[in-house]
Amino acid sequence: MRLGINLGYWGAGMDADNLAVAQEADRLGYDVCWAAEAYGSDAPTVLSWVAAQTERIDVGSAIMQIPARQPAMTAMTAATLDSLTKGRFRLGLGVSGPQVSEGWYGVKFDKPLARTREYVEIVRKAMSRERLSHEGEHWTLPLPGGPGKPIKLTVHPERERIPLYIAAIGPKNLEQTGEIADGALLIFPAAEHLEATALRHIRAGREKAGLGMDGFDVCPTVPLAVGDDVPGLADMFRPYTALYVGGMGSRKQNFYNQLAQRMGYEKEAAEIQDKYLAGDKAGAAAAVPHSLIDSTTLLGSVERIADGMRAYAEAGVTTLTLAPAGFTLEERITALRAGTQALEHAGLA
Repeated sequence: MRLGINLGYWGAGMDADNLAVAQEADRLGYDVCWAAEAYGSDAPTVLSWVAAQTERIDVGSAIMQIPARQPAMTAMTAATLDSLTKGRFRLGLGVSGPQVSEGWYGVKFDKPLARTREYVEIVRKAMSRERLSHEGEHWTLPLPGGPGKPIKLTVHPERERIPLYIAAIGPKNLEQTGEIADGALLIFPAAEHLEATALRHIRAGREKAGLGMDGFDVCPTVPLAVGDDVPGLADMFRPYTALYVGGMGSRKQNFYNQLAQRMGYEKEAAEIQDKYLAGDKAGAAAAVPHSLIDSTTLLGSVERIADGMRAYAEAGVTTLTLAPAGFTLEERITALRAGTQALEHAGLA
């Protein structure tokens, strides 16, 4: 099992330290460094900055938002980053959510599965340097009746096929991801529930495409914190879990809340959402069960973290992306180093 890191959103208060964290991960042999975007920093700019100041580690978008860019623009960006990094770029895509898609980008959040499939098809075709033409429900290239002609990408990516990942949570999205992507970006993964909540759906998509799981990258992001006080460490992640389960999306369209329900937390997920949407963020955080946090993070000693890593590997994870927590750069670097120590202790290095 390989290790990655996730720097999260730029502008979240740890910007001065993020480059140092990425460089230490590069030195330690981590496989990939991901950066996110929502409605603040954009991922490609951050990844360019990190890639220019690291040597070996891959850089990946987790995610570049589909409503933010036309697919041909995404192909241009991916090809450019792959060329500049000499083959170290991974393209992660996702539809975001209805509030961001419609409120920030002005793009209707409808038919996300069909939109994603079409988007990926166009991106793949453009990155292959074919002359680009497409007739679909959401995009028609070139536009009919005008001066547009099929043209092809002028930039040569370093590789013929840039690895393409999709952020997926729901069963149908997971199945489609298995069918059309090279990897899945997962969030709030519990090892004991991973088969039921994710892998069986991904596997069904692979089978639909006539493929097996070999070469497909199962890549969840897991917060990591080192210390002796496991309940205290878990409390650090209460606001984070409450935000996603309670407030990331509307009452009817919150994919993270639905995931918590599928893991057996129906009553708790409803309470967290009720309190969060009522403005009681502290109450929502307090309502998050310790077991939900503990099963979707890596907390405690190196030995305890190693046990958790072993469980993820046995469940089918191929790249475990860590989000090293800490209030200082030293604490985050310590967590990063503990990650490699735990991987070795688990016999997975």
